[in-house]
Amino acid sequence: MSQQPKILIFDSGVGGLSVYQEIEAALPQIDYYYLFDNAAYPYGELEHQTLIERVEQLVTEFTASHKIDLVVIACNTASTIVLPSLRAQLSIPVVGVVPAIKPASNLANKAIGLIATPATVKREYTHDLIRDFSQSKPVEMLGLTRLVDIAEEKLRGQSVDAQEMVQLLAPLKNKIDVAVLGCTHFPLIKEEIQAALGNHVQLVDSGKAIARRVQELLAIEDQVNGVGVREIYASAPPWEEDALNRALSILGFSSVRLLPLEFSVH
Repeated sequence: MSQQPKILIFDSGVGGLSVYQEIEAALPQIDYYYLFDNAAYPYGELEHQTLIERVEQLVTEFTASHKIDLVVIACNTASTIVLPSLRAQLSIPVVGVVPAIKPASNLANKAIGLIATPATVKREYTHDLIRDFSQSKPVEMLGLTRLVDIAEEKLRGQSVDAQEMVQLLAPLKNKIDVAVLGCTHFPLIKEEIQAALGNHVQLVDSGKAIARRVQELLAIEDQVNGVGVREIYASAPPWEEDALNRALSILGFSSVRLLPLEFSVH
């Protein structure tokens, strides 16, 4: 069998694993490398230049050392900032994620809720998306850093407080009929978000669209028997590492390996 392509999935935390799951479901045979820059988590609170420098160095060095064929920037914050410069530096395809405003507008009858990080909600890029694709449907935006942490906690086996979820999402209650999960962490707590908003609200994310784009770029039409490499790297020792590794093993990954940034970015 010919050598399978190698994909790098990059995020500041474990949210990109939701994107990995969608791509892996379509293409289980290829090699997956996951790199998360938890030393600088969460990216929404970083200065733009610092974020660009960190992502560029981590991704360009990793793609060179591991002979990567395609990069997925599985972070909304990083995608809106770093894609142009990263694509200029790399000769391989780089796929980013954007909030699924366009498909949500096709589904909504009442209004759209965009649930994202505060940084994504504030970003001009997001407002441009809404202006261009919301088709005059009202868009209620809710920026929640806490949901990112809840997703990280859930992956490590901690229970999610249903009442806290209801309180966090209360500003959208009974106002919308479609909600966009505008952060790759949020599909990890999709069931809890659904329960808090009610079953009348349809949840939309970008995962399947990213998987289709990756499949197109790699020109792979069919699944092949066998499962490729599954390796995961972090820029700092993860918190509750044992619990995280247990969750990662279920997803088919080896234990987290340390890959610190070579220089200190201030």
